[in-house]
Amino acid sequence: MRFFGIENYGETPVFGTRPVPEPGPGEVRLRLMACGLNFADLLMIEGKYQVRPVPPVTLGMEAAGIVEAIGPGTDGPAPGTRVAVYTNGGGLAEFGCFDARRCLPIPDAMSFEVAAGFLIAYGTSHVALDHRARLQPGETLLVLGAAGGVGLTAVEIGRKMGARVIACARGLDKLKIAEAAGAHHLIDSDTADIRAEVKALGGADVVYDPVGGDQFDAALRATRPDGRIIVVGFAGGRVQQIPANHLLVKNITVMGLYWGAYLDFRPKVLTGSLATLLGWYGEGSLRPHVSHVLPFTQAAEGLELLRSRKSTGKIVVTI
Repeated sequence: MRFFGIENYGETPVFGTRPVPEPGPGEVRLRLMACGLNFADLLMIEGKYQVRPVPPVTLGMEAAGIVEAIGPGTDGPAPGTRVAVYTNGGGLAEFGCFDARRCLPIPDAMSFEVAAGFLIAYGTSHVALDHRARLQPGETLLVLGAAGGVGLTAVEIGRKMGARVIACARGLDKLKIAEAAGAHHLIDSDTADIRAEVKALGGADVVYDPVGGDQFDAALRATRPDGRIIVVGFAGGRVQQIPANHLLVKNITVMGLYWGAYLDFRPKVLTGSLATLLGWYGEGSLRPHVSHVLPFTQAAEGLELLRSRKSTGKIVVTI
């Protein structure tokens, strides 16, 4: 089978071949049909992701496919089931063996391309806003990086939860996509004074931040007293630095969100969240945005689109 990955951290990803794997206890083997790309894949290449598998590493942290075989003592999903899977690698390959607990059956109406980019982006935003920040109807939500893979889902979910949504993104084209996802107010991060514009709108009760850097600094100063800030990433390149005196004076809470960790210490948070999200998708409340669908041979081009921030929503590679 073909796969796309790295031999060692810091190296350029390449295609390779290896035998089709056999599933072990608790695992299923998937014939992979599509793989969603994430900023975390770029961190994985550099060895900067929270989890560091022993190389070589097949890239791709979320994928969708068909169960082909199950390992000893594994209670399904049964062969033939269409599933999406969250993993720490292995999605950019023709076949893969994965922990059966990480495989979620998907509705017949959901395409593999949509399913491959659904779990991480929507799961992260829903757990962040609902479980962590306890976003309430009528509150003001500021979403940084609002046209990106997770940011766009935060706009959509925030609107669904009844918040007034301020979307911050780079350029008019990206802001139009955030507006179509439900944003009430738009801020161009390339030209605007984020702090001043958010304060002019009354400030933010909740900030959703996958960007970090200067945008985090501005958002912190535009957060209302008793507000909450959720740190979900640092795609801007500079990890958020938090002046504790600001938190104290304004009674602000800053919290982190690493979605995948819940599988190990509170899996019901994820299963309950994903059940809600699939229900919303089934009723037509969520409209996943996939800006690029690329063939397997163009996996490297897909990663470069992420690196150069030329995509909106999700980039999906078909296998």
